[in-house]
Amino acid sequence: MTIAVLGTGMIGSAIALDLAKEHAVTTFDLNATHLEEVKSRNHDIHAAAADLSDFNSYPEMLLPFDVVVTAVPGFMGYKTLEAVIHAGKNVVDISFFPEDVLQLDELAKEKNVTVITDCGVAPGMSNFIIGRYNEEMKIESIACYVGGLPKERKPPFQYKAPFSPVDVIQEYIRPARLVEDGTIVVKHALSDREILTFDKAGELEAFNTDGLRSLLYTMGHIPDMKEKTLRYPGHIDLIIAMQQAGFFDSTPLRIKEVDISPLDFTSKILVNQWKLGPEEEEFTVMKVIISSKEETVTYELYDEYDAATKISSMARTTGYTCNAAVNLIGKGLFMEKGVFPPELVGKHKNCFEFVLNYLQERKVNWKKTVNKH
Repeated sequence: MTIAVLGTGMIGSAIALDLAKEHAVTTFDLNATHLEEVKSRNHDIHAAAADLSDFNSYPEMLLPFDVVVTAVPGFMGYKTLEAVIHAGKNVVDISFFPEDVLQLDELAKEKNVTVITDCGVAPGMSNFIIGRYNEEMKIESIACYVGGLPKERKPPFQYKAPFSPVDVIQEYIRPARLVEDGTIVVKHALSDREILTFDKAGELEAFNTDGLRSLLYTMGHIPDMKEKTLRYPGHIDLIIAMQQAGFFDSTPLRIKEVDISPLDFTSKILVNQWKLGPEEEEFTVMKVIISSKEETVTYELYDEYDAATKISSMARTTGYTCNAAVNLIGKGLFMEKGVFPPELVGKHKNCFEFVLNYLQERKVNWKKTVNKH
């Protein structure tokens, strides 16, 4: 199978390196350093310089490929995915853009392509799990908790970002949609703080973020659904203080005859504060809780930076879930045409089990427990 990976950041490069073990992979990026780095780690990968915002170039650029992976920053994710579909290519997307991806369903059907979107760890693996159990039980409630954190708790933020700081900030300022008593409700991000204790990660704080995404519509029959982000205790208060002080405002301020967006300025500053070092130890912790009147099914994940491969946990848990979906398409296990969030793929038992096995082979291990009521 010939595969194009659009975007060669931390997660995009991990995707390319894993897929290249079995497939012919070409990575596209404008950042020469990223391209050289992934190429140095596997000389079989073809690295091509490309301006991925030049969407008119996609039909010719993507012509040789069977499947495309889009791993670009969220701000350009929707237009990138739209351009790939226009080029008539099957695609798996992890760019996590704010727009409604289901608007592209008609185009995907017209182009006769398969699109699996939001295919990371959360959204992504959580959706696969929910889609499968929606076929097995009458779900009354869903709660998803997820976070990627550095092992070293360095003040003041006690946080490092495995992707663009501007995308993280968007999670902090975008209103969070939840489902309560069968109704979609909108709350401030960072609200409804909970303190949870995990076996290996210890005590963490959880807060609302807008992570339900497609589940709001595909699983609208479930009465209660929430998704929360996990951070070390104290992180929320610092972010709220910055937000209230105006550091995340998008309206430009005039400073010495120059107009500067506080959000752009803050994002630029936080690149250094939040940048995850190439061999810095970090972990991903996650819990998905699915309850019916009869039982509660819980899936838990704890995954760490892999020193042997020098691939971060967030890149492993996100990228390998994406790659499992790529192989679902490539092996003909999922061939429906249109746009499909992971829950509409994971509902098929063979697809769900393939994804779990693919992750397990790469030592990303999900632990399942069932408690009868």
